[in-house]
Amino acid sequence: MAKIKARDLRGKNKEELLKQLEDLKVELSQLHVAKVTGGVASKLSKIRVVRKSIARELTVINQTQKENLRKFYKGKKYKPWICGPREHERLYPLRQYAVRA
Repeated sequence: MAKIKARDLRGKNKEELLKQLEDLKVELSQLHVAKVTGGVASKLSKIRVVRKSIARELTVINQTQKENLRKFYKGKKYKPWICGPREHERLYPLRQYAVRA
């Protein structure tokens, strides 16, 4: 399977993404079996590509879920913590002056 681009994944709905994710996981397990049984180098090099593709799929799924949650809770009085600012932004606000070392 060729390298998957995140921008192509963003146009798909959740069911398509989950189906493609399952296919990638099956392919990864087959590649691991080929690695154990002494497969050719071309199959072994595909393991990294498939792992990165799985990570991209999961990232897109999680980002769309968070985006939909933020849209749903926009303008509401009470929001879940996941809709608020990131922890790093809260702990380290933008400095108004330079820090000297």
